[in-house]
Amino acid sequence: MFGTLDWFVLVSYWGLSIFIGLYAARSNRSFKDYMLGGGTMPWIPVGISLIATSVSATTLLGVPADVYDVDMTLIMTNVGSFLSIFVIGFLFIPRIKKSGIQSAYELLEKSFSRTVRRVAAVFYAMHLVLRTGILLFAPSLVLAPILQIPVWLAILISSVAAILYTWHGGFKAVVWTDVMQFLVFFGGGIIALFILVHGIGSFGELAVLAKETGKSNWFSGSLDPSNARTLLSAGIVYAVLEIAIRGCDQQFVQRYLSCKDVKAANRSSILSMVLGLVVSLLFYWLGAALFVYYRVKNVNPLPGNLGVNDVFPYFIVNVLPSGLTGLLVAAIYAAAMSSISSAIHALGNTTEKDILCKTAEQESMSRAKLWIVLWGVCGTFAAFIAASQAGSLLKNALFFTGLFTGPLLALFLLSFFTPYLRSFSVLAGVVCGMLSLLLFNGIPFIPSYAPPLHNVFSWPWNPLVSCTISVWLALCIDFVVPRKMVNEVA
Repeated sequence: MFGTLDWFVLVSYWGLSIFIGLYAARSNRSFKDYMLGGGTMPWIPVGISLIATSVSATTLLGVPADVYDVDMTLIMTNVGSFLSIFVIGFLFIPRIKKSGIQSAYELLEKSFSRTVRRVAAVFYAMHLVLRTGILLFAPSLVLAPILQIPVWLAILISSVAAILYTWHGGFKAVVWTDVMQFLVFFGGGIIALFILVHGIGSFGELAVLAKETGKSNWFSGSLDPSNARTLLSAGIVYAVLEIAIRGCDQQFVQRYLSCKDVKAANRSSILSMVLGLVVSLLFYWLGAALFVYYRVKNVNPLPGNLGVNDVFPYFIVNVLPSGLTGLLVAAIYAAAMSSISSAIHALGNTTEKDILCKTAEQESMSRAKLWIVLWGVCGTFAAFIAASQAGSLLKNALFFTGLFTGPLLALFLLSFFTPYLRSFSVLAGVVCGMLSLLLFNGIPFIPSYAPPLHNVFSWPWNPLVSCTISVWLALCIDFVVPRKMVNEVA
């Protein structure tokens, strides 16, 4: 059970996070310092921050559960990450760094109009708040029974601490707490794997038994688009989602802008991809080790009614010695707090620069701090709403990710290659691209809706489908609709 030493470790982690926020705030003398770290951040902590932002508590808990239940085939998503690095490095980062922008969606005003910029920012804000709510709620389902507190209190603990250090310390606090949080959840994963391997006998024995039971299977060459566990879907097509996130997400763009030049930004991007692969290998093998430990070697018996998502938390509470249990719980909180701190800081910048469209002369650090708090409250309420809804959290998260990321990528591609398009055509194409996903996906919270083309495409295809349709329709609408019939969107 969760003992006094575990509470000491966990509370120490919270205290250290807040201290980093307070310490980082000393160098915040301007809006640029607060939002972009002054544009001189070292690329190594920025690269670590990129992967810490990407790895949520849902990933930390969900990956071992997925391997325990199925196998390692989703590790092929790292192929998509690898492919995306080239596109980001050659297409996105140079344009972002050389454009003189301070926010991702400022590029869209340069190509089209302020309205397009604002619409993109609103799309992004909606996506990120919904995603933040889910990423806060999911780990709270695990943390609440471990800490023996209500789910709503587990949500509040994550959000309040993250809001506090983000509000006070700004971008530097987010980056340096991300570094600490990465070390905590990565170190916690290594310790958990070491203890599992020790219980099994050796890593060699684990590898043999995992292969015999199919848990180390990682490759499938099937061309079936309805199967997410193939090289085509999880590897090649997934690259589109990675490009959309790494190239169009304000959380990532902020980090590129915080580096001193294109070379440093690219180094941070490559480092995040490499660290992502290492983290994937660790937690995928952690899932295989849990299966061998409990189901093959039967080192310790599991309760009969335990679901696959509860195996890792059960191991944390009932097998790890006192102190290490607190460290693993801190690791879960680390991933959750990293998700909300990066999100609300990015939303604060997006609100100030892209929705309100404040110029350099109108920038206000105090107003940006207020937006960070307000977005943190919105994310917390989104988590409470998620807690009140039925249905799969993973499916809900994947739906909203596909709904917004594909059209946002389409906006950036159109701005890069066809900046002559009318704003009306661009916005009409993007909205239709978003709606096209309703042909293939159910709608969260509306269980009665049955999509006509259900199971044609698996979830990695959603951004590709919505992006492709958005681009194609924007080009068609601009060609077909006469200019005199359209009142140009200002």
